[in-house]
Amino acid sequence: MYTASWRDVVRRDLFGPAPDPRDRPYRFVIRLALIVFRLFRFRFDVRGAEHVPATGGAIICSNHVSFFDFTYLGLGALPQHRLVRFMAKAAVFGHWFAGPFMRAMRHIPVDRKAGAAAFESAVRALKDGEVVGVFPEATISRSFTVKDLKAGAARMAIDAGVPVIPAAVWGGQRIATKGHPVQWRRGVPVTVVLGEPIVPAPGEKVQPLLRRTRAAMEALLDEAQRTYPDAPAGDDDRWWLPAHLGGSAPTPEEVVAHDAVDAGGHRAKAARPGLAARAKGLLARRR
Repeated sequence: MYTASWRDVVRRDLFGPAPDPRDRPYRFVIRLALIVFRLFRFRFDVRGAEHVPATGGAIICSNHVSFFDFTYLGLGALPQHRLVRFMAKAAVFGHWFAGPFMRAMRHIPVDRKAGAAAFESAVRALKDGEVVGVFPEATISRSFTVKDLKAGAARMAIDAGVPVIPAAVWGGQRIATKGHPVQWRRGVPVTVVLGEPIVPAPGEKVQPLLRRTRAAMEALLDEAQRTYPDAPAGDDDRWWLPAHLGGSAPTPEEVVAHDAVDAGGHRAKAARPGLAARAKGLLARRR
């Protein structure tokens, strides 16, 4: 297990012997992240960092279970002195606080209504020798299993002629994930596993490469889940485990059904109490 130290925060060689001056903002953000990791004593188990190439383009394809997965995946590339350019929703780049940092770190905005520009930007970055990070499920998996993957990552790998590095992150959902309040706990273990590069075969089509990528991601996630050092503290704490491992997270089928209802606009909304009812409740709380 690795726990960030104050020495890591100030290490001069953390980013290699000759880091790119353009990445000063990115390096500053990473050092801030290490301070947070140190204060909360997160325990990281990072495996397979050697699979990230020291030079040249590559795509890291990971599952997605928490809002901070990109920070954990970044640790997996740091031993090779690589900075990952993540593809993220364009709305994040428009945020008054996060936007300037995202642009300064040269991440790649994705407009889901017009994805061609993001695809071209990512392929260009890969051909320029960058490592691009992708969450091909496109959103956090509330079942904590690997969802169906979008084909963009496989298409980028074929177009740019670069390998796919399958990856899995696990444990971060206990801190911040969709549908649950943020819980800043100390000492939470977070597992990051990177697999062997998947190199597109000559003439390989998108779907076969996508199937190989998903199979590798599922195997890595299963490894991360089954070797995770913590267990739920009780029945009320089983929400962060997938159903097939005895957890109370929804099954993939339940998530699909829930999403279909939401997409169709058929989910009933709770009726807002009237003015009289709200006034009555306020008086009751004051007694």
